[in-house]
Amino acid sequence: MNAPSPPSGSAADGKVVVRDLGKTYRSASGTVRALSDVSVRVAAGEFCCVVGPSGCGKTTLLRAIAGLETPDCGAVLVDGEPVTGPGLDRGMVFQQHALFPWRTVRGNVRFGLDRPACDCPDCEARVRELIDLVGLEGFEDAYPRELSGGMKQRVGVARALAVDPEILLLDEPFGSVDARTRDRLHAELLAIWRRTGQTVVFVTHDVDEAVRLADRVVVMDADPGTVQSTVAVDLPRPRERTDRSFVAHVARIRDELGGPAELDDGPAELDDGPA
Repeated sequence: MNAPSPPSGSAADGKVVVRDLGKTYRSASGTVRALSDVSVRVAAGEFCCVVGPSGCGKTTLLRAIAGLETPDCGAVLVDGEPVTGPGLDRGMVFQQHALFPWRTVRGNVRFGLDRPACDCPDCEARVRELIDLVGLEGFEDAYPRELSGGMKQRVGVARALAVDPEILLLDEPFGSVDARTRDRLHAELLAIWRRTGQTVVFVTHDVDEAVRLADRVVVMDADPGTVQSTVAVDLPRPRERTDRSFVAHVARIRDELGGPAELDDGPAELDDGPA
């Protein structure tokens, strides 16, 4: 019996192509279908947000794109090539900052460059550039315990950018910071995206956040995780939450999700320290 051929694709189909993805988790207490027949395309240079209620599989989808999760069926393609594991073409920013507590800001950012596969000609210069890019100049020698939540997430973004990935993947990175810090981090992330031209996939349960950031929003449903719809956000930047068009986009996505209660994950633990 011949082995099945790998899925075919081309970069013209999209920078990231997810086809008919399925994933089921099994445990002693039963099974959970995290994803079922999920298909998504993200164009090169696009800022795509994935929004949905808890348990809809949006983090599982992101981890599959990162190569950190193996699907049961379907495929993830990057530039037409199947994803079989993590790669330097994809940088990941986690929901929790996941910094090494024994490393300074400089050491954490440099972590991505301390690999044999890295061919960066001047790693120290690259680290300084990234620390400046995320607004942490002067904190190079600080340890994570000395940083606010917003600052830790900036370090996470800088570390993900260290190897100059073509695709930046972010899993609810600003969910634990206060509203003012979150607004500032949104502006900084958009500035980085405009400067680098990277493809961004950003997972969130916050509809306002998705509309503020995205070119396009993928709306997911739960039990099992499926793609319910996609919504283009054709609004000029910067976007104001009080603008009627902004409010209309938020209302449309909330309607797709069945109302605000669908996204209620409970109160977040806020960090009120300096951003």
